[in-house]
Amino acid sequence: MGDLKHLREKKVPLRSRKASTSVTREMMEKQFLLARIVETADDAIITKTSKGIITFWNAGAAKIYGYLADEVLGKPISLLIPPGHADEFPEILERINRGEDIHHYETVRRRKDGEVINVSVSISPIKDKRGRITGASTIARDITDEVAARKQAEEKLAAASQYARSLIESSLDPLVTISADGKITDVNEATIKVTGIPREELIGTDFSNYFTEPEQARKGYQQVFAKGFVTDYPLTIRHKDGRLTDVLYNASVYKDPRGNVLGVFAAARDVTVQKQASQYARSLIESSLDPLVTINGDGKITDVNEATMKVTGIPREELIGTDFSNYFTEPEKAQRGYRQVFAKGFVTDYPLTIRHKDGRLTDVLYNASVYKHSRGNVLGVFAAARDITARKRAEEELAEQRRREMDRLAELEKFQALTVGRELKMVELKKHIEELRMENESLKESIGGSDERRRKEKDY
Repeated sequence: MGDLKHLREKKVPLRSRKASTSVTREMMEKQFLLARIVETADDAIITKTSKGIITFWNAGAAKIYGYLADEVLGKPISLLIPPGHADEFPEILERINRGEDIHHYETVRRRKDGEVINVSVSISPIKDKRGRITGASTIARDITDEVAARKQAEEKLAAASQYARSLIESSLDPLVTISADGKITDVNEATIKVTGIPREELIGTDFSNYFTEPEQARKGYQQVFAKGFVTDYPLTIRHKDGRLTDVLYNASVYKDPRGNVLGVFAAARDVTVQKQASQYARSLIESSLDPLVTINGDGKITDVNEATMKVTGIPREELIGTDFSNYFTEPEKAQRGYRQVFAKGFVTDYPLTIRHKDGRLTDVLYNASVYKHSRGNVLGVFAAARDITARKRAEEELAEQRRREMDRLAELEKFQALTVGRELKMVELKKHIEELRMENESLKESIGGSDERRRKEKDY
């Protein structure tokens, strides 16, 4: 009404007076609405002078802090500051008097009943028409439950982190995390032992520095970032005193909750003993004079020894990956042989003839069996060939000798038959001659007797 009277006294035109009245009413409505919002807000809304004297206190402030407006108006805001936080108030006043805004400042305040609560405070300076700071307005929210929940979550996270850390540290395998640029971000005790270097010296250094083949190590973790993982990646860790440890790395990327890749987690399994055993087995294989070969389920050669290279005349790298049956005079028979091993589990004394690249042939007897994974899965065939070329030649020579002897025996039997026949004929001839002789004697006697009778008859 005062504003309307003022306009009439100044003899302001009616239209202007109506416009001014409309603006005034609109401003008053806005102020009333703002006052209602402030008064009914759940947050504590407080104003104070530049010296910290409370000048306004809404219902939200009364609800949060327990004081009614009449109990705090004209009193210092420091009555809400609990013991141990007295130095906080002067610092806030100083920042406000410099014209700074303070947003979502988490601190503690004391209620009327003495309970200390957690609050999130935003403070803005209040200025007069000339821009001078005359006080500050504060909006505070009780976040005690939020802080408790957050603390509980943090405790659970800390417990989970500690549990995970315990698992990591209890591992006998060296474990390491690596950043995208190949820097070590964390290690476990096993890594410290295998390198001989303290954790604080390892962290921040290049992962690849601790291997006999740094470039190979670098390719390994880069492959993890590219593919997401690697399995059984072979490397050799060098201890600071020069000792070497052969390992197989299994690694994968790890991500934040939004799915962004943070780095690589890698675990190394010490395979020094296994590698030594493998090298021992390899030495045994290479020292064998018999050709030895391993074959996969497709009939492809996966490994050979020196004797196999000699008998074929082909280097290992050219043999591996090719068909086992390619190197025999009877490829189909060779295929049937290794398939029989997969079907039955073994073959013994399977005859084949290996063809050298220069055309020379070597007769062999293969003995083969399947070899398996530790879980019992068949991985392939291991085959050993015994060179029987000399034995086969000796057998052929013996067979030839026997054939010649049999031929000689047949000739002897034939000669014997002829000789016996002659002898029988001679006996018969002698018998016949004897019979003739006897007949002749008898005839002579007969003739002689006749002559004597004739002589006597003449004399008589």
